Amino acid sequence: MLDRLRLDSARIEAMAAAVDQVAELGDPVGQIIDETLRPNGMVLRRVRVPIGLIGIIYESRPNVTADAAALCVRSGNAALLRGGSEAARSNRAIHTALVEGLVEGGVPAEVVQLMPTQDRAAVGAMLAAGGLIDMIVPRGGKSLVARVQADARVPVLAHLDGINHTYIDRCADPAMARDIALNAKMRRTGICGAMETLLVDAQFSDPHGLVAPLLEAGCELRGDARACAIDPRIKPAEASDWDTEYLDAVLSVAVVDGLDGALAHIARHASGHTDAIVTDDDAAAARFLSEVDSAIVIHNASSQFADGGEFGLGAEIGIATGRLHARGPVALEGLTTYKWLVLGSGQIRP
Repeated sequence: MLDRLRLDSARIEAMAAAVDQVAELGDPVGQIIDETLRPNGMVLRRVRVPIGLIGIIYESRPNVTADAAALCVRSGNAALLRGGSEAARSNRAIHTALVEGLVEGGVPAEVVQLMPTQDRAAVGAMLAAGGLIDMIVPRGGKSLVARVQADARVPVLAHLDGINHTYIDRCADPAMARDIALNAKMRRTGICGAMETLLVDAQFSDPHGLVAPLLEAGCELRGDARACAIDPRIKPAEASDWDTEYLDAVLSVAVVDGLDGALAHIARHASGHTDAIVTDDDAAAARFLSEVDSAIVIHNASSQFADGGEFGLGAEIGIATGRLHARGPVALEGLTTYKWLVLGSGQIRP
């Protein structure tokens, strides 16, 4: 939480840069998704339109104030922001700066509003505001997201967990595997793209060289019996570890029997967020990318790239793990829907 709350000069510059990047993106509103000429001469177009009023419920992430506001405004939506009490002053300062810029640019200040109260009843009011709020996006811990999904009478775009796996295949380059695993876990342990389970092929050539840098970096490893045999510093894992999003310097490690074993483990325990494979075997990579049913599936790169900015989206309003409307990093296109335009020339239906 402290890491997410920290606002030093570098992070403030990063927030401002993200707003600039969103401003430079193409306007999605009015974009023609596709166009069809029917045999009767009618032209059918699907055109992007805003969703409406987007409610953002978040905690301990003051950067969401800037990211959400920029994305909503750029995609033609209004935003109602409800941040957590732990970042209330930061959120107010960021919102004040945003409103000043909006007004200066000729946009009504009311387009981006910040809930003036930290009363939890305000969250309940937002969740019950069907017909007023068009979509809710929760950003926070599991308890917050679970409550929003359980109580909302408004469509919700959300994910619950980031139980992300990195599978080191037998054909992985050992140096690449080591670097990717260390970065995927330890670059920032508290983000949703952090690796939480490392899967190692039983035939991988250098398992000790893979886990030793993690241990030396201060990461606690919890493994199955075969993983514990790699290094005596690895602690035995509990059954619950495979389904835990640590968001800390703690990592589950399992030794699996090839790609089939990795796919089976991921199918049982993944949260549908981000999963990665490290391998030089193109056929194994293709199968992994095809069969892992997560919002983001990666070959030979760190799961910490699961981020809207890294995807070239400028910023993100969140990463959705469901299967409807939007999936993965949700940015401008994910904050639009579409309508059909039917252009006729006097046609009547027989």
